[in-house]
Amino acid sequence: MMTNHGNRLTQGQFSFLPDLTDEQITRQLKYALDHDWAVNIEYTDDPHPRNTYWEMFGMPMFDLKDPAGILMEINACRKTFPNHYIRVTAYDSTRGWESPRMSYLVNRPGKEPGFRLSRQERGGRTVGYTITPYATDRPEGERYD
Repeated sequence: MMTNHGNRLTQGQFSFLPDLTDEQITRQLKYALDHDWAVNIEYTDDPHPRNTYWEMFGMPMFDLKDPAGILMEINACRKTFPNHYIRVTAYDSTRGWESPRMSYLVNRPGKEPGFRLSRQERGGRTVGYTITPYATDRPEGERYD
């Protein structure tokens, strides 16, 4: 049985584990670079599971071969957006298109407010559900203290 202690956002790999240290992130970056995957850093303050279009921090790092350089960019993003979710995604282009091979969070806000589940009764005894992040109750840029 998997448990989500603390009701943390669970997106990408390593979601149910404690936050990765910079050393562990560096090892994951090295693994991606060893496989010639391009690495991208993205951030958001709207972590809805269907919000797949996060803001890019800089350009994808196609030619970078040193994990320390990517970690430096991650730390710059953390400094710029300390109260946002930040994720790293590695893309594989060996088949002629960019396919995500790994994606994981490297930064979270100090307090994660969670999600509201709304139930709707519909015609024909159908029940629908909508998930809304509590964070979006506040305007963009003010969602996390």
